[in-house]
Amino acid sequence: MDSTPSPSPSSPFGLVSSALGRYTRGGPAAATGPTNPQGDRTTRQRVPDNPAADSQDQILGVVNLDRDLRITRCNLDAAVFAGLGPVAGRPFADLLPPGDVPTVTRRLRQVLEIGEAHVARIQRLRRGDGSELVVSMSILPAAAPDEGLTVSLIAMAKRLHLYAAETAIGTSLDIGETAQSLAESLLAWGDVAAVDLDFAMWTGEGVTAQAQGRIRLRRAALVPDRVWPEGYVTPGDELPSDASRLLSQAVRRDDAPQAIVIPDREAVERLLGTPRVIRALVPGDRSASVACIPLVLDGAPPVVLGVAEVWRRPDCPFHDSELFDLQELVARTAHHVDLARQHHREHTQVLALQRRLLPRTGGHTIEIASVYQPATPDSAGVGGDWVNSFPLPDGRTALVVGDVVGHGLGAAATMGQLSMEARALLSAGLAPDEVLEHLDETVTLLDDADAGLAAGYSALGSTCCIALYDPVSHHVALSSAGHLPPVLVLPHGHASPLPVSPHPGLGAEFALREPFDVYTFGAPPDSLIALYTDGLVEDPALSIDEGISRLADTLSTVHPWDALQQTARHVVAALAPVRQRDDVTLLLARMIGYRKGDTATWRLPARDDAPARARTHVSALLRQWHTRGATQDDVPLLVSELVTNAVRFATGPITIRLIRAGPRLLCEVGDTGNGRPRLRRGGLLDDDGRGLHVVHRLTTRWGVRWTDTGKVVWAEVAR
Repeated sequence: MDSTPSPSPSSPFGLVSSALGRYTRGGPAAATGPTNPQGDRTTRQRVPDNPAADSQDQILGVVNLDRDLRITRCNLDAAVFAGLGPVAGRPFADLLPPGDVPTVTRRLRQVLEIGEAHVARIQRLRRGDGSELVVSMSILPAAAPDEGLTVSLIAMAKRLHLYAAETAIGTSLDIGETAQSLAESLLAWGDVAAVDLDFAMWTGEGVTAQAQGRIRLRRAALVPDRVWPEGYVTPGDELPSDASRLLSQAVRRDDAPQAIVIPDREAVERLLGTPRVIRALVPGDRSASVACIPLVLDGAPPVVLGVAEVWRRPDCPFHDSELFDLQELVARTAHHVDLARQHHREHTQVLALQRRLLPRTGGHTIEIASVYQPATPDSAGVGGDWVNSFPLPDGRTALVVGDVVGHGLGAAATMGQLSMEARALLSAGLAPDEVLEHLDETVTLLDDADAGLAAGYSALGSTCCIALYDPVSHHVALSSAGHLPPVLVLPHGHASPLPVSPHPGLGAEFALREPFDVYTFGAPPDSLIALYTDGLVEDPALSIDEGISRLADTLSTVHPWDALQQTARHVVAALAPVRQRDDVTLLLARMIGYRKGDTATWRLPARDDAPARARTHVSALLRQWHTRGATQDDVPLLVSELVTNAVRFATGPITIRLIRAGPRLLCEVGDTGNGRPRLRRGGLLDDDGRGLHVVHRLTTRWGVRWTDTGKVVWAEVAR
């Protein structure tokens, strides 16, 4: 009997060998035939699936490896694999060029450890005579972990390679990956392939005719993956300006882009000129000739996106047919590179919009930190998560977080519109629930098929949460539209999600709409509030409640003296899933508030003597605060006018509040009236409205905000 079991028909090696329908050969460790009486192994011939098939047409081969990456079986009988000379028991690395051994070995080990196939990568194999064969190599894990690996090799004809390369190059919208796929395909015609693209490709702009001195090329891809000599340009590096200009001039002769071949090392050095440029562009001493093919977009005039370069050894000159194939491949794939550029521009715009909305700083009453982490670098995966934090004119601070349904430019556009609308409405003095009512209506209108931005996109079901922090009372008013509950961390470390009432979200059907509640809670100094989107707490292995509990537990370890931005990054690193399915957004706000000595509040009945009493209280406080003389005159007059207006229209008590906020003073007068003071043009003899004209002239800005019991008129004065 055969002491070495035959490969299982269901194993990767068996499946590929069955497809070959040829012979399996090997040494003592790999033979699959029976033993003859003399003890020698014979080779067993399998019946071909297609008896008429000619081995000259065979392009598929297979090699089986053990866990030490040594050859155990192989099927490389096709003529195209002649000269490789695989020997059972020898390392697979014997088939590789020395420079490729570390990279390929790393890939083989990775498949062994992880068990995931590494499919269809362009690779060179070394023949015994020193020549090389370009194949498409796939690494497959064996059916049983202890059986090693199966490596399938496809040596394709050049025309078939053109078709396969075009198909592979069009699968990504990333500029780097697209250029890498092109370079790997070009390797079939040379020893080294590189793709250099105009620097404008990475800015998302179109590449146009430029002055020769301003041309900039950046290396986008380089194959094979090996250690290159010092000074040689590798991916991510910019080419020296002289090299960029020479390449651009070479492929754009007579104002028409065209491929060129520099036939020998002497001509290469003569064209490049300086040793610095030679070190930057020539991949090694063995490379002697190069074909330069421009990546051209058809048009009037044609636009050159970059240059592809294929280098060869001196004993392998380029033939006309090969140059034609190279031009055809690059021409077929240039539009993929341009699509990647357009996609990169969209991706950049989306990220710029989202990062523009991220809060920059807090203020002297609140400390802000935020983290935004997109799920993928692909703009198709960039979602509509957004956070914002901004001071309101009346001294409060708004914290806003939202999650717009969907991904890409449509979601980003809706996100930007909702964010700006929320900021405008909050700055106008509306309460959080009133702002959400307006956003709810906006989402409904955007879902209309006739709306420009919403054509083919729906934002129904988007969520939003708004919190307003009052640094004087140390209270937060919060409203939520279907968003996950914020987490509050008290100064002593207790952390828990806030009991926010559930809501269906923005844009719900009219019959399902519910009123937006306002939840008010105390946030003493050194309290911490966390607003976030679901990408931070969603985990396939946990329920959403468990994810929120993990967030609360993590935040409970935060100390008041911890740096807030570093804390935010730590929380995201600890909780965000390894494989993100959604964007991760986190906003942390540490409440500081005003010191007790920087605020004063009086409550007066709505009587005729209220203005005089208010002036007395305010004047005494300003002398205590040592304000300048002009302020001591202007502020009592300002408060008197506001109180007079409140007494005239209000029925209940009047509240006066003065706040010392750095270089400014905030004056607030609250009453139970619901009329909005408006500044109007009046005649010389009109008495009505003169008080507001006085307020307007004495202040840097003033406004109105609404409360549950009436309104507050606030005004800001420089100290």
